[in-house]
Amino acid sequence: MVVENHVSLQPFNTFGIAARAQRLARIRRDDDVLALVRHPDWRPQETFILGGGSNIVLTGDLRQLVLKVEISGRRLLREDERGWLVEAGAGERWHDFVAWTLAQGWPGLENLALIPGTVGAAPVQNIGAYGVELQDRFHSLDAIDLETGEPLTLRHEHCAFGYRDSVFKHERSGAHGMGLKGRALITRVRFWLPRRWRPALGYQDLARKVAETGITDPTPRQVFDWVCEIRRAKLPDPAVLGNAGSFFKNPTVTPEQCADIIGRDPQVVHYPLPDGTIKLAAGWLIDACGWKGKSVGRAGVYEKQALVLVNRGGREDPCTGGEVMTLARLIQTSVYERFGIRLEPEPVVVG
Repeated sequence: MVVENHVSLQPFNTFGIAARAQRLARIRRDDDVLALVRHPDWRPQETFILGGGSNIVLTGDLRQLVLKVEISGRRLLREDERGWLVEAGAGERWHDFVAWTLAQGWPGLENLALIPGTVGAAPVQNIGAYGVELQDRFHSLDAIDLETGEPLTLRHEHCAFGYRDSVFKHERSGAHGMGLKGRALITRVRFWLPRRWRPALGYQDLARKVAETGITDPTPRQVFDWVCEIRRAKLPDPAVLGNAGSFFKNPTVTPEQCADIIGRDPQVVHYPLPDGTIKLAAGWLIDACGWKGKSVGRAGVYEKQALVLVNRGGREDPCTGGEVMTLARLIQTSVYERFGIRLEPEPVVVG
């Protein structure tokens, strides 16, 4: 295990915010975690688990010991007439893993292409895009309890998946609570990819691709290519323009609330959900409030997609986490004043 002191975190967060970690440990295998947990000075509450840094906003230097997860590896565990069980190390880049599964002929993750971050961070956020969420393909994961050093294997029913939510985002409540925020370090994740594959084309952007191309029965690779094309047209590459992807969750409202908004703003983008609620497009709400292209200091709203906040200062003169959160709060106030809806940020604020 490698432990470094006074490490710049700018290369390790996709926003490109300049901050430092007092200490950073590179976790490349399970034994690295166990060595830390068994150390006499170990205090799990004084750690921060870092994956790909694609869903965080750093508002200052970190005094906690940063555990940077770099566990690699991907493999097929089982194949039968129903499908494939595949596994990846928590440090694997998510998009690379998706592309690898398709290259092997195992469809199912194509709608989740080009989502930044690592495999280990994907269950924490329950990532999702274009009608598919991680929980739809999730089988199980391995983790290590940072309090006890005990190995954990969690299946779908243990993870409390919700919209951009999971048990890994909540503190433990009471002696027997299952909240695992900051307590479980994910080491490997497994996915079940069924042979009976059908393309998920319900989202407007993909339906438009079907209409444009005339391809009504696309292959998994075709869906993958479409998703990559759509995302590249809408979302900035973090290597070029720092960002954390979609900054706000799409809010859900009752049919009555949606009808009220449609009465005032007929163009509002909305999607009915199976439970009877309505999902609204947060990007549309922000754009309707006039924020697209606006800036606060060196933090700005992306010109092509109002749901994305960006670092306009680049790597040389980056925005601060404070500027990002000031901009975010101003957007939240505007949306609430116009629509009566409180937008909830997706990224974790650390510092």
